[in-house]
Amino acid sequence: QVQLVESGGGLVQAGAFLRLSCAASGRTLSMYTMGWFRQAPGKEREFVAAITWTGGIRDYADPVKGRFTISRDVAKNTMNLQMNNLKPEDTAVYYCAAVAAPVAPAVIRTRQDYWGQGTQVTVSS
Repeated sequence: QVQLVESGGGLVQAGAFLRLSCAASGRTLSMYTMGWFRQAPGKEREFVAAITWTGGIRDYADPVKGRFTISRDVAKNTMNLQMNNLKPEDTAVYYCAAVAAPVAPAVIRTRQDYWGQGTQVTVSS
């Protein structure tokens, strides 16, 4: 069993940056693919970014390409999302997710085995 805990959300103005973190406990993530999703009010949860734990291969949703960077710290068993040039449409609850297998990053778009509780990101115009 894996527990995922997000942190780093907050209220910022458009153009600012935030860095989200996802701390994993319960077991090491050496064979897991990890990712971020978000859910805005009244909308469905959507994929944001993903990364393989061992190879560092990344996948991004089109709206965040060039602005968001996903990374992982193997030693700390954490995953991060650096969000630059934030826009009001990035406002959402951001969730950390994991697939308990060494799959390609795109797989997490349709398969998620573990979820965090979410962290709120609000971007004002």
